[in-house]
Amino acid sequence: MISTIWTEKYRPTSFSNIKGQKEIVEKVAAFVKSGNMPHLLFSGPAGVGKTTLALVIARELFGEQWRQNTLELNASDERGIDIIRVKVKDFARTKGIGEVPFRLIYLDESDALTKEAQQALRRTMENYTRTCRFILSCNYSSKILDPIQSRCAVFRFKPLSKAEIYEVIMKVEKEEDLTLSEEAKKALFEVCEGDCRRLENIMQSCAVLNNKITPEQVYSMASVAKPKEVNEVLTVAASGNFLEARKKLLNLMLDYGLSGLDVIKQMQKEIWNLTISDRQKVQLVDKCGEVEFRMVEGSDEYLQLESFLAYVMTVGSK
Repeated sequence: MISTIWTEKYRPTSFSNIKGQKEIVEKVAAFVKSGNMPHLLFSGPAGVGKTTLALVIARELFGEQWRQNTLELNASDERGIDIIRVKVKDFARTKGIGEVPFRLIYLDESDALTKEAQQALRRTMENYTRTCRFILSCNYSSKILDPIQSRCAVFRFKPLSKAEIYEVIMKVEKEEDLTLSEEAKKALFEVCEGDCRRLENIMQSCAVLNNKITPEQVYSMASVAKPKEVNEVLTVAASGNFLEARKKLLNLMLDYGLSGLDVIKQMQKEIWNLTISDRQKVQLVDKCGEVEFRMVEGSDEYLQLESFLAYVMTVGSK
C-alpha cells in the first residue's frame, strides 16, 4: 500500500479520465485532435489538474515518444534567465521526433520565474513557434507578464466540486478496499477544499492505519480541528466566557498541533455558523483579516488569537 503514492497511481492518462474542468478539457482536446494548438496558460489553485492535463496533452500528441518531445521544468529547478536562454532555448529550437511538427515545453509554477526570465521567455515563445509550444502553469496569473499572457490561450481552473471529489473518493474506496462512512466523506471534502492531490494523500495516510476511515482520522491526518470544536470556542467566547474559550483554544491547538494561521483560517469559516447577527459576523471576519496579517508580519500567534477571542466576546455582548 505504501510502495505507491496514490497521487501518481490515480493520475489520469487520457482526457476522458480527468475529473472536473470539463469545459477546459473539451477545448484542449479539440486542439490536440486538430494536431495544432496555441501556447497555453493554466491558472488556478493547487491540486485541481493543471499538471495532469499538461501531461495528458503530451501523451495524446506524441504517444510513446512523449518523454523525448516534452521538457518539464518546475519550481525545484533553477528559474533564472540563464535557464531560459540556454536549456529552454536549446530545446525549443530543435525539431521534434515523430509526425507532430513541434515539441512541448511545460513550465510548472511559472509565476516563480523572475521578471528578467519572463522577458527572455516572451522572445523565445515568439521566435520558435514553428518548432515548439509552451504550456505555462501558475497559481496566480497576475504574476505573469501581460505580453506572455497575450501570447497564450488562458484557462482558469477551479477547485473540484463536491460531486467530483465524491467520485474520486468512491473510486479509491473501491479499488483499495476501504470503508468510509458518509461523515468521513464529508470530512474529506471539507479538509481538501477541492484539492484532489491533498484528498488522495490524506486518504492514503489514513488507509495505512486502518482500512476503515473515520472523520477523526481525517481531521488528525490533515492537522485540522473539527469544525464543531472551533465553533464551540467561538460560541463560548461570544457568550461572554472568555477564560473558558481561551482554555478550549489552547487545548485545541495542542491536541491538533495547529499554528495560529491554521486556527484563524478555520475560525473565519466557522464565523458564518454562529448564532449572531450578520453585522456582527461581518465585524468578526474583518477582524480575522487583521489578525491574520499581524501573524504573517511576525506577531506572537497566541497573543493575537487571545486578542481575537476578546474581540469576539466584545462583539457578542453587544
